[in-house]
Amino acid sequence: MDQENVSATLRVAVPAATVFAVLADPVAHAGIDGTGWVQEPVDRAPLTEAGQIFRMGMYHAGHPDGHYQTVNKVAVLEPPRAIGWLTGGKNGAGEVEFGGWLWRYDLAPLGPSETEVTLTYDWSAVPQFRREFITFPPFGPGHLINSLHHLAELAASARRA
Repeated sequence: MDQENVSATLRVAVPAATVFAVLADPVAHAGIDGTGWVQEPVDRAPLTEAGQIFRMGMYHAGHPDGHYQTVNKVAVLEPPRAIGWLTGGKNGAGEVEFGGWLWRYDLAPLGPSETEVTLTYDWSAVPQFRREFITFPPFGPGHLINSLHHLAELAASARRA
């Protein structure tokens, strides 16, 4: 595969600031995830700055441990237009290292109450040695659009609250 990223876009009937607030809340991430791998946040503080670290409890039947934690580092934070994070974990020496893949949401306001949201998964920085053990992307084609639909539902609920 020559392409090293995949994206999906969805228009949602929610203001960009509300969508961004949901994305910046790690507590919402399990509800957004279209694969069911994200279980619950270990760190519950809202994402407020680039470089911030937050961990998530995960489950994947194909992972050697089944249940595991990811360590995520906020790489993009431009409220209310963009948010993204690198995902990694602890290596055998207990040090945090990132895998080279990035989750990024770009929000384009289409007026006061509508937003176009693009979710991109980019693995272009994944080193070759990781590619020998992980197939990219590691999820099916419906994952991104499922995640965007989940995000739209959560943002609509947050707006009504």
